[in-house]
Amino acid sequence: MSKLSLKRKAAIAVATAGLVGIGGTAAIAYWTTTGTGTGSANASAGGGTVTLHSSFAAGLAPGQSTAVAYTADNANDSSTKVGALAATVATSDPQCSPSWFTVTANTSNTTVAGKSTGTQVGSGTLTFLDPDVNQDACKTATITVNVTSN
Repeated sequence: MSKLSLKRKAAIAVATAGLVGIGGTAAIAYWTTTGTGTGSANASAGGGTVTLHSSFAAGLAPGQSTAVAYTADNANDSSTKVGALAATVATSDPQCSPSWFTVTANTSNTTVAGKSTGTQVGSGTLTFLDPDVNQDACKTATITVNVTSN
């Protein structure tokens, strides 16, 4: 084996130090990783329920008809659609038979905005039939049109 000269050893040491120095300044340290994720929140429970109303003129007598207006109030934050309406008649006097009345409810499939009142959702006709019986019990009775929606 040959011995390295002092000059040669110094040159190797300087070159090695230079390479380490260059490599040291060019080195970049970092971490790598992978991952996944999601985010979620519950949607609204839906339109909720609305309050339906019917209104018609007072003073209906046997053999007469009157227009009925159906409206809805929506206290919910979101809008909802009122579908098919169904109406029935009730009276305050048991002797004034609900069977003496007919009522219709024409559906309009109307969207009722959130936080709204009095939105028109349908119309119909209330008829006081005139059968061949004494209907005096209805003279002071309150006639109520109940309305529901699906």
